[in-house]
Amino acid sequence: MSRIGRELAAVGSGFLAFLGVSALCGVLVAALMVPAAAVSGSVTDGSTQFLTSLPNELQSPPPGQVTRVLAADGSPIATLFAQNRVDVPLSAMAPTIQKAIVAIEDYRFYEHGGVDPMGILRAFVSDAGGGHQGASTLTQQYVTNVLNANLAAEGKGTDVVFNGQKSVGEKLREMKLAISLEQRMSKDKILEGYLNIAPFSGNTYGIQAASQYVFSTDAKNLNLPQAALLAGLVNGPSYYDPTAHPARALARRNLVLDAMLQHGAIDRAQHDAAVATPLKLQLSPPRQGCQHASQAAYFCDWVVHQIENDPAYGATTQDRIDRLLSGGLTIRTTLDPRLQAPAQKQADATTGAHESKWGSSLVTVQPGTGKVLAMAQNSRQLAGQGSDLVSVYNFNVDASDESGNPLGGVGGMAPGSTMKPATLAAWLSEGKATNQVVDASKRRYAPDYPWKTTCTPVKGFFDSSVSGSTDLQNDDDTHYRPMTVREGIYNSINTATFASLAGLKDVCDVQRVADEIGLHRGNQAGDKIDLSTLGNILGSQNVAPLVMANAFATFAADGTYCTPIAISEVDDAQGKRIGGQSPTCHAGALDPDVAKGVTNVLQDVLTKGSGLLIPQKLSVPAAAKTGTNQFNNQTWVVGYTRGLATASFFGDPFNGGPSHPGQNVTINGKFYPAVDGAYIAGPQWASYMQKAVGLYDHGEFDAPPQRLIGDGPASITDQTAGTDASGGTGSSGGTGSSGGTDPFTLPSATPSP
Repeated sequence: MSRIGRELAAVGSGFLAFLGVSALCGVLVAALMVPAAAVSGSVTDGSTQFLTSLPNELQSPPPGQVTRVLAADGSPIATLFAQNRVDVPLSAMAPTIQKAIVAIEDYRFYEHGGVDPMGILRAFVSDAGGGHQGASTLTQQYVTNVLNANLAAEGKGTDVVFNGQKSVGEKLREMKLAISLEQRMSKDKILEGYLNIAPFSGNTYGIQAASQYVFSTDAKNLNLPQAALLAGLVNGPSYYDPTAHPARALARRNLVLDAMLQHGAIDRAQHDAAVATPLKLQLSPPRQGCQHASQAAYFCDWVVHQIENDPAYGATTQDRIDRLLSGGLTIRTTLDPRLQAPAQKQADATTGAHESKWGSSLVTVQPGTGKVLAMAQNSRQLAGQGSDLVSVYNFNVDASDESGNPLGGVGGMAPGSTMKPATLAAWLSEGKATNQVVDASKRRYAPDYPWKTTCTPVKGFFDSSVSGSTDLQNDDDTHYRPMTVREGIYNSINTATFASLAGLKDVCDVQRVADEIGLHRGNQAGDKIDLSTLGNILGSQNVAPLVMANAFATFAADGTYCTPIAISEVDDAQGKRIGGQSPTCHAGALDPDVAKGVTNVLQDVLTKGSGLLIPQKLSVPAAAKTGTNQFNNQTWVVGYTRGLATASFFGDPFNGGPSHPGQNVTINGKFYPAVDGAYIAGPQWASYMQKAVGLYDHGEFDAPPQRLIGDGPASITDQTAGTDASGGTGSSGGTGSSGGTDPFTLPSATPSP
């Protein structure tokens, strides 16, 4: 005997006991006997008002819906949900499922007023005889499902009560709510609500999601045997699960078909044909979460983290997570699948079978808007997804935002010489020309070197006469000589960079440039790169690839800096816009002439400098800079056209230290004495950009003013200290190192390109 039957029996014996309990409820019992058609909405009696007022319990937001993350063209990226549910109107549900659910669950649905006295009597007689028969109408079941959904949404899942567990008081409350609901909603609306909220299997709720899961079709296309099977599931989703218990499911389906025949919903021929049909399941298990994204899993994860961290979507992090999983949001992003597909293919191809766990990544930003168009890496979030490098961490983004909230990134990598354009921009911002000759033979910068600075004093030195320090070094021995600033950049000469630094009126101009183009540390919650420390001028502090791509996008946009954005629009379940990111740009963040001058020099990188080693050539105007850390295990090319700025990374994204060097290694079947930015990251950048550049602006860059270029090599710039071409390699006190290690040592091997 069920709990309700036992409790009624305890009040008295037989049917009189039931009537006694009902009599205590007075007007409620009277209302149970009133058919739906007989209830008047105009009565003013107080007791009727009690019954017909819609209770707060049912005046709630719709139950949890699936959130969709979409690319810019509307193609799916991923779905997020706690309950797999997609609401559809009754008109989008096949008549077969409507008839099947009424026949098996409540064949008098269109005759009663929310509670069926005949059903209650049948259930009581059955319980009294030791059997069990449910008495709840579809309306009562709908009420129960709504109440339980609200409890779950409030984090009170342990308070959920199912029909067979209810006390007398709970059952009477359910009846009262059902009657109230019938005064405010039509039968069709109640049926629609029920079929959209009923549990069907596991975390699958509602007929649309159930149809997709079990039969890979929409609810509007369900045939008779399919509808009967799904209608049978609501009585026991786990017990009748057709994947785990096909025999039970088949028997239950046929019972539904019997009920449909008995109550005139189908004829004998339809019944017999449906009974003779095998189950014919066509399962499409729901793929929940970014780890199952159809494209750009790490981009998806980054988008989700941004919403979780944004108070616009809820007061607390948990509120935002609940909204993501239950709010039925539509999140439209900036991702361009036309770029994402080749980016992912290239990142996967770059390393091949990488037993040493080498990582590769690409990220593209649109200059002038900040839109992130592609984000790819060669790892996977789950094992068995096509890569033997498994990581939940995004190689391309910061570890956290400026508030310290997680963004899921590794925290950046040492950018090496891709930092040098900041010094070039500072040089140009002081009105100096790129043809100015500097003394790149100078290698010694003593602890008391008189750097010109109006802000933080410069820290660090290169001086082999000081114990524990060494003189500044280049990647080779052929460039310790005077050269133009332009040559120093396109050949990536460390001593030329420092000679330029020494020639500045204010070293603080380098920091100002870096701040204006958005450079910041990837693993320190957005802290600025400390460019008052000499080693960091050579790219020792970790920076995320997205940050590097966006900084170079500022050069491409003639000095307009835009905050990177990924979320174009967020709509709620009703289609109302509730959020999104618009381009936030600062024209003139960098002087336009300075930006044009930087671009002019970086074009030479690809035609006569360190980028000349990249075998693939773009057929459109492009500019770039190579970069390599001191252990050759974090290497870069960051480059751009007018319409696309891309950071390409190859190396160990987790460890820039000496334990996993990129020296004397074989990658993709090729041996490298030392990996350079142009060797692997370079071809990756060029191969991808060849496929992408034609889709966006790829015209000529704007020319800088002649005063910033000069007519030919100018005389050597004045420097405060004299030339010192002394030899020596090693480390200097007060410089930086890569890979997130202590920023006060610079190991001896510091490749420039």
